[in-house]
Amino acid sequence: MMLVTSRSNSKIKFVRSLRQRKHREATGLFVVEGIRHVGEAVEAGAQIHTLVYAPDVLTSDFAHTLIEHQAAAGVDCVACTPEVFASIADRENPQGILAVVHLKAASLDRLNPENFPWVTALVAPQDPGNVGTILRTLDAVGASGLVLLDSSVEPGHPGLVRASMGTMFWHPVVQASFREFSEWVRRHGYTLIGTSAHADLDYREVRAYQPPVVLLMGSEREGLTEEQAALCDWVVSLPMRGKATSLNLAVATGVMLYSMLDNFAS
Repeated sequence: MMLVTSRSNSKIKFVRSLRQRKHREATGLFVVEGIRHVGEAVEAGAQIHTLVYAPDVLTSDFAHTLIEHQAAAGVDCVACTPEVFASIADRENPQGILAVVHLKAASLDRLNPENFPWVTALVAPQDPGNVGTILRTLDAVGASGLVLLDSSVEPGHPGLVRASMGTMFWHPVVQASFREFSEWVRRHGYTLIGTSAHADLDYREVRAYQPPVVLLMGSEREGLTEEQAALCDWVVSLPMRGKATSLNLAVATGVMLYSMLDNFAS
């Protein structure tokens, strides 16, 4: 086993370059760090480009077995010193393993009520951590996947990857314009449920949801526009009884997803 000892090694420099969005978009690659996250990527069948690990840091038998299997499958597995690994790690106390993964593109054209019956759609989300947290929640309730509408957040962003806790590998994450999305919803007959602080219908008053259904969450700053709300079959509100005028996007989405889970029509 050859051990990389220089931060200037070409493979190490390439991994480091993927911190920048322009390089992620140019290559279609992104970085997944940590034993659980890398394990989820492998288990879900994600295409691994490279594995980088620090033998002196990595103590997990599971992780070492994972590396052995990936090396046997032809994946480039790069061993390095702890100092070199720290130069490419995103965490303060890295576990000693990361993977460079090919981003699996998803398209609305390939999704429909049969393979995508319970959808969450976010209008112009800004915070990658919120998006990753929402992915983790929709996985927990058994929803199908996520649509990012007119979004500046890209699926390979480190904050999204980290917050999703590996769940991003199990559910389609689609990027689309709101126009494409609205046409897709109408074409496939989805029920569209929007949320607004100004809606008259309390979310707790809805007693039955029938798939195929989309939960549409407005932008973090402005919520749904009048035009977007007009496309919805229902628009519901979450009551705000204190001084705050809004909830964090991930919190509000989580409340709605669990409410929907409890109220699906049998």
